[in-house]
Formats: sequence, C-alpha cells, structure tokens
Amino acid sequence: MKKIIHPFLLLATIMAFGQEPTNLEPIDIFDMEYVSDPQISPDGSKIVYVRNSKDVMTDRNLSNLWIVDFDGSNNRPLTTGNHNSVSPRWSHDGKKLVYRSNSADSKTKLYMMWMDTKEVVPLTNTPRGPSQVSWSHDDRHLALTMFVPKNHESIVKLPQKPEGAKWNKPPTYIDDMTYRADGAGYLESGYSQIFVLSTDGGTPRQLTFSDNDHGGPVWSKDNRSLYFSANLHENNEFEPANSEIYKIDLKSGKIDTLTNRFGPDGGLALSPDGTKIAYTGFDDSFQGYQVTKLYVMNADGTNMRELTQSLDRDVQNVQWAGDGKGVYFQYDDEGDTKIGYRTLNGRVSKITDNLGGLSLGRPYNQAEFTVSNNGHFAYTLGGTEHPADLGTSYKGNNNRITRLNDDLFSFKNLGKVEELWWESSFDQRKVQGWVVTPPDFDPSKKYPMILEIHGGPFASYGSVFSAEIQMYAAAGYVVLYTNPRGSTGYGEEFGNLIHHDYPNHDYEDLMSGVDALLAKGFVDENKLFVTGGSGGGVLTAWIVGKTDRFKAAVVAKPVINWYSFVLYSDNPGFFYKYWFPNKPWENPENYLKRSPLSYVGNIKTPTMLLTGEEDYRTPIAESEQLYAALKLQKVETAMVRIPGASHGIANRPSNLIAKIAAVLAWFDKYKDK
Repeated sequence: MKKIIHPFLLLATIMAFGQEPTNLEPIDIFDMEYVSDPQISPDGSKIVYVRNSKDVMTDRNLSNLWIVDFDGSNNRPLTTGNHNSVSPRWSHDGKKLVYRSNSADSKTKLYMMWMDTKEVVPLTNTPRGPSQVSWSHDDRHLALTMFVPKNHESIVKLPQKPEGAKWNKPPTYIDDMTYRADGAGYLESGYSQIFVLSTDGGTPRQLTFSDNDHGGPVWSKDNRSLYFSANLHENNEFEPANSEIYKIDLKSGKIDTLTNRFGPDGGLALSPDGTKIAYTGFDDSFQGYQVTKLYVMNADGTNMRELTQSLDRDVQNVQWAGDGKGVYFQYDDEGDTKIGYRTLNGRVSKITDNLGGLSLGRPYNQAEFTVSNNGHFAYTLGGTEHPADLGTSYKGNNNRITRLNDDLFSFKNLGKVEELWWESSFDQRKVQGWVVTPPDFDPSKKYPMILEIHGGPFASYGSVFSAEIQMYAAAGYVVLYTNPRGSTGYGEEFGNLIHHDYPNHDYEDLMSGVDALLAKGFVDENKLFVTGGSGGGVLTAWIVGKTDRFKAAVVAKPVINWYSFVLYSDNPGFFYKYWFPNKPWENPENYLKRSPLSYVGNIKTPTMLLTGEEDYRTPIAESEQLYAALKLQKVETAMVRIPGASHGIANRPSNLIAKIAAVLAWFDKYKDK
C-alpha cells in the first residue's frame, strides 16, 4: 500500500530541497489512487469505501477497505495488504459488514466483520467466488449470486488412445450463441444462480436452477422471498435485452413474474416498508439508444408507473429515501454526473453534482453513491484535477473528505481543462467538448493538437480527470475531447441521431470542433492528430478516410468492417438487431457503406492500429483487416498488439502506459516531419 503523506508536509519537503514541480510522466500512473464503492452506514455516521492503488512490481490493481466518520475524521484502514478487498455492504443494524476478498489466497471469499471489534471470519470457501450480496432485513441471512457450471458433454467422441500416447487436447464442442465474452475469454458452460447463506456460516443453499443468469437479489420485508432480475424467456439468446423482475419464495422455490413488458427491467430497490419496488428499464423499440427510465410498482407487480417522464436522461443506481416518500438515483447530464430525487407524487430535483472519477484512463462519466436512512450521502467526487475522492452531502452541504493524490500532484503540473461548445456544420446542433492545454501553456504560441474520441458510441465524456489525456498534455499537445451526436447525457433524440447511420455525421461534429479550437489561435493547423478507442477507433478510421488534414492517426480497438464485426464480436444476438435494420446478408450495402474499410482507398494519413490480443468486443481481426489494407495501399502504418489485454486495455496499469507510449511515439514521429 502506498505510504500516506500529508500534502502540506510533502510540499514543504519539496520546497526545502528546492525541487521544481515537473510534468506528469506515464510511470506516475502507478502512484495514482482513487475511491470507489462508498457505502454509508444506515445511521449516516460512518462510510466504508474502497481505496484503489497499483503495484509497480507486480503490475496489479490493488484495493483495500477504509472507514471514515461522516465529518471526515478517523480515516483509517479496515483491511491491508497486496490483494483486493471490495464490495463492502453494511448490515441493517450497522453492526456488521460483509465484503469480498482474495486476501487469504487466490480464491475470492465472502468475509464478515464485526464493526465493534473488527473481528473477521470467512463465510464462504466455495470453488467459485460470490457476488451481488444483500442482507436479509433481520441480518440473519445473506442472498448472493455465484456461477454454477453446467455439464456440456461433447458429441465428438474420440477412440481410446494407446497407453502412454501423447495426443492433443480433445476438441472443444460449442453450440451456444454467446460462447465468449470480453474480459472472460471463452466461456465455461453454466449460469449465475442465486444462493442463501446464514450469517453463522455453513453451506450456501442454491435457490435457482434454470439455464439463465440471475442477478441482483433483494430481500422481501418479511425475509421469506427474494426479488431478482433475469431474462428467463425461452428465446433469451435472440432477445438478450428482454429481462423481467421476478419473486422467488424461499421455502417452496416458486417463482412469480412481476413485470411482463418487452424490454429490460432491473436495478430494483425495495421501499423501506416493503410495499413498493423501484426499478429501471424501458419499452424496447430496437433503437440504438433508448433512455433508461425510473419506475415504481407495488411489491406484487401491480400499479406500475413511470416516475421520470420529465427527465430525458438515463437513470441508474436507484435507492429509496429513508421515509419511503421518494427515490434517489444518479444520471449524466451534459458531461456532469448528478444525484437526483423524485418524490412519488412530485417532480425530479437535483441533490448534488460533480460525481465521477472512476475511469482513470479516459474521461468517461462513471460514478457511485449511497444514501443513509437519514439523508446523508457518500459519493465518488469527480473533477478535472484528480481521480475519484470521497465526497459527502447533507442538506445541500457538500464536503470533500479525501485527497488521495495530493502527495503526487503537489509536485506535478497538470494541464488546465476548459469547456468548449460549438455548432456542427451539418445541422447547427450544439456540441460539447473540453480543451486541455499543456501545463506550461502560453496562448501566444502554436501547439500541436490531438483530437481524442470516446467509444460506445452511446457513452459520454465529462468534466473529470483522465490520466491518458493529461499525459498527452504533459507531452506538449493541446487535447480536444468531445461528445458528438450519439453521446448520452443530452437526451434520447440527440443519442439517436446516429441510429442506423453511425459513424456518418459524427464526422461534421468533430471537424467543427477542431475548427472552433483552431479559431482560438494557439493550435498549429499543420500539426493536427487524431485518436480514439472502440467507437472512437471507428470514427478515427472513418475520419482519415474522409480527410487528409491530420498528420497521423492512432486507431485503437476499432470496428473496421461491420459485416464481420456483428458475427465475430462477443454478443452476436445484440448488435445486428439494434445497430442495423437487417442481418448482414440481407442488406450488405448498409453494412459496407458504414464500414471504414470501404474508404481505405482514400487514406493517405500515417495510421497506427492498437488493440488487445484478447479483445473479444472488437476483436483484433478488425485491426488486422485495416492494417493489411493500408499495407496494400502503401500507406505508412504500424500495428501494436497488447499481449493478454481485452477490450479494457487499461485493466492493467502497464497496458495503459503502453497505450499512451504508443500513441505519443507515433505522433512524435510525424510531428515535425
């Protein structure tokens, strides 16, 4: 664990030795920490949070639990060591805490801690690690989910090999539609099932047995039933978004279906008196982007009604107020994550904003919060100058509790981040972005510029810290990152401007942003560079097929050929249905005209391809296609393959450093050419 030094003491030490602050370097990523999963106690007096750090010697992300009083005093660790302790959850009486940890060995177990003595015991020692844990209302039992393997016998039978013969492993027999997943690789047959476990320990009792994944178990008020979300429909492989909310009786195992509309229903929370369920979802119309709404219904599934008709934003992380008169939730709005509140008979109101900081690599809007029975909030506090810290709020009074990176940033210069709006040349729509200038920025000079594009494409960047963006600024580049059409946080109509049209008119949004930045006078128009990952990789490849204004490009983990992507990605039942009007062979022209590969003959820009070798979301074969095509076109190109990396390249610290180093090396190569 990183040693904690008071920032003023550290600054005084630096000044005493006469050390001048320096710009960030990629190796500094190993010294960055952030707060996640803040869990406030039921009475609002204490907060347990996950403190995330990195180990430069093992290239691992580490995490431990810390506890602090609501006023910021008595901040101290609950767990220590080079391991991962995560998912803390308070008992209803506030006397105990459960969490998941691999502190004893490589196996993740569920632990329980008594908060008065800090005594800890493991509750599970199962072959598979538990997840999604919730307390019964009498604090005597826990509901949890665990993966249960299913025997998937192969029909391919081999003859008996001679004694002592060394044959290859037998062939793998696959007949599931979804047979691999990004970050997990090729999937073992089986499903996530619901279990119940006594807090006295023992063997978890399995409650569900169907060939479907089950999630989010929530206890009924009388502790006799559990509510959960799942897609138990027979055609779930072909309709992957059609989940429902169910109720299972713990004694009989009988399952009742509480929702029955076509579309996803989940994210449920039970009201304090146990009579109502708040949840999220939408009526699925196969749009590329559909706003997730907030609903409430009686605990038996009757009287369902929407609560957020006036809020054209995605709702998530639903939690009831302690008096049961309303529901709290979080939502992204024009690059800012906020906590909202909706009474059962009133309007939506904002509680606080500036949540974020959970995406250390790129500036995505990602945040978390919890609320106590008496209205005290704990949340991940975002900002452009630091990763997530712990923030609190009560009756409009907001406080920053931690400053985890002051020891590093007190002697490191950061680039300044400023918001920028412009009109798209396509249809004059307002588009939002942010400009990051180098730490020693002088507006009278001309700087090279990097346009950095987010993925998704239905996602959003915001006013939050990004190590990757700051590294580019530290290397002397002005960086523009943006939310073009299709981004979330601007309403359903704005998000669906790319429905069955992506990546077509994002181009005008992005080029108009570059022009707006050039108009400020401090960017060298002859030193423009462009990069992006995933959906941003699609747009980067699209851009260099449309214009030669950029000196070099880095296309990260892209889709190059939509025809191959929808059949080769890790969710074949989804992408063709929501992002295209037909299957590929039914309308190949639509797939090809939206594929960057179709415009490779126009590309003259030196272009690097960068992808993880175990990426199953946008498989590396997509990058390989563009690499081969550019070679055939005699365009300057290179391919960077990140060993062992999935779509989330930054999941290992050195991988994030490798990505940044590759991008800067490619741009620096052509900057003065």
